[in-house]
Amino acid sequence: MKNISRKILVLSGKGGVGKSTIAANLAVWLSMRGNKVGLLDVDIHGPSIPKLLGLEQGTIQGTDDRMMPVIYDKMLRVMSIGFMLDDENKAIIWRGPMKHNIINHFVSDVAWGELDYLVVDCPPGTGDEPLSIAQLIHGIDGAVIVTTPQQVALLDVKKCVTFCRKLSLPVLGVIENMAGFICPHCGQTTEIFAGIDGTQIASQLNTTFLGSVPLEPYLVLMCDLGKPLISSDVPSPAKKAMETAFEALMKNLGIPKINMEAKSKMKIAMPVTNGKLSLHFGHCEQFAVVDIGADKRINKTEMLTPPAHEPGVLPKWLSEMGVNLIIAGGMGQRAQQLFVQNGINVMTGAPDNDPQQVAADYLAGRLQCGDNVCDH
Repeated sequence: MKNISRKILVLSGKGGVGKSTIAANLAVWLSMRGNKVGLLDVDIHGPSIPKLLGLEQGTIQGTDDRMMPVIYDKMLRVMSIGFMLDDENKAIIWRGPMKHNIINHFVSDVAWGELDYLVVDCPPGTGDEPLSIAQLIHGIDGAVIVTTPQQVALLDVKKCVTFCRKLSLPVLGVIENMAGFICPHCGQTTEIFAGIDGTQIASQLNTTFLGSVPLEPYLVLMCDLGKPLISSDVPSPAKKAMETAFEALMKNLGIPKINMEAKSKMKIAMPVTNGKLSLHFGHCEQFAVVDIGADKRINKTEMLTPPAHEPGVLPKWLSEMGVNLIIAGGMGQRAQQLFVQNGINVMTGAPDNDPQQVAADYLAGRLQCGDNVCDH
């Protein structure tokens, strides 16, 4: 945790308010703006993050003492108990001590590397899981509370605020979700939940109101498809509302306003042998380092001779050049761990094609990766 700059909890007093949707979109929004982000799902009994990010097939790999988070895209790493289940219909029937132990593993035994933000998606309520997180993670910057515009929700939000204040956790603000249904045909908004709204809830609890996110069919569709709405190019009132709420959250954290049009730049490194991507990482002759512009176009490609392959040398060398993604045919788990610790994501199983073609396929979303061919 000492390598993580800011830690944000996402809480809700009751279930079904869209807390995981907000947490997933917040994490993706932060990563899209060039931040190294971790998303920790500690909802033991109902992990939703793998589904919301399209990572249902994700599996946890690692060494005897470290687990590797599942890579979502470029700058975002994810951990959830959902990655450990061999059957998605399997129910986890655990008492408090078991849940505390697994959360402790997620906090202390995951190779998060250096992160700008860790977003923690907590289960609803104020029970074992949020309490464990509050006790195990030191230096939490605060909690975002997600609610819906109902009188019954106010009662649960009050409990959340009391929970935070008893544990000396700053309340960063309230996000009102499902704030009216937007008809896809006429564009009119219908208030589904008649009652108190988010501004009133925040005012009564003497905390910041971050914003209201409406309910729209496109948002529901994107959740079911495992594609965060915040990364969609389709104009969406819900997406715009999330961006406004997240900007307000950053202001509460003391972060300067982020350019909403900013896109993270990146450098991709690929091991190369005989002009093709090398299937065996440790045997490469050169590295192709591809510089990607803000418009997601290839600016230039350099062919560089690496220093002698010794533990820890290549991760530091590539990190100092600004590389944030390695695409390889195969790489051992220990090497992957070292790269993640240096802030470089790793993608294995890539085909042995021309490195520029591999980079172009990755940027276009058509890169087909298979098994790690050199997992030792």
